[in-house]
Amino acid sequence: MFEFHTDKKRYFDMQVDNTRKYVIPFIEQYKKVAPGTRVLEIGCGEAGVLKAFTDIGCVGVGVELDEPRLVTAREWMSAEINNGLVSFLSKDIYKVDVQTEFGAGFDIIILKDVIEHIHDQEKLIAWMKQYLNKDGVIFFGFPPWQMPFGGHQQVMRSKFLSKLPYFHLLPMFIYRTILKGFKENVDAFVEIKETGISIERFEKIVNATGYDVACKTHYFLNPIYEFKFGWKPKKQNKLISIIPWVRNFFTTCVYYLIKQK
Repeated sequence: MFEFHTDKKRYFDMQVDNTRKYVIPFIEQYKKVAPGTRVLEIGCGEAGVLKAFTDIGCVGVGVELDEPRLVTAREWMSAEINNGLVSFLSKDIYKVDVQTEFGAGFDIIILKDVIEHIHDQEKLIAWMKQYLNKDGVIFFGFPPWQMPFGGHQQVMRSKFLSKLPYFHLLPMFIYRTILKGFKENVDAFVEIKETGISIERFEKIVNATGYDVACKTHYFLNPIYEFKFGWKPKKQNKLISIIPWVRNFFTTCVYYLIKQK
């Protein structure tokens, strides 16, 4: 496990920098991000992503089931809360009333490193239409499941497993045996294996739930690696990025922006 996995403030700052430098410019290829833009982040954690938006005058709402993470978010973004730029809600997203709890719809919805943890991905993606304003968009950033560390093994306690690529792709019974043998949190990592999503599955769900892809970028080196390891981001080779299935194994991150058909 790397030091920044346990240093929440450092990770918060990384998310702010990554969003400012890469996520917002990606969105602005299609949609302008300006003061007053309403932004919803689902699974916001400590809200480093939202911080980058509120810094330019956007109005943000963060939804997060893990209330202790929101305690931290409220502490680090107290000035933004006092200025009416951000609010937080600890609640199941399916039980939120748009008008009474959000006040209005949103121009941008953010799911960064979230969709790969959702069990019924099709249900959530379809559900979010009710939160979008006319011409609203949804941003997704996630690692394809088959990529070298798609099982999130980098956060495992075992130094050996945390640096072992692709072993999360082993059959489930072998994977469970390894996790048990190294005394890892079996349930947590099995759940990640169960919810991991490929590029092909994501695009199929987007189409089936009534959206079009507005823009997309596949990365050989995830932009966040610049802040984690000092590695400059590298876009995926164009030929590899169009080869179904194979591309998942060599793509560490994808950015997508979708809109309603």
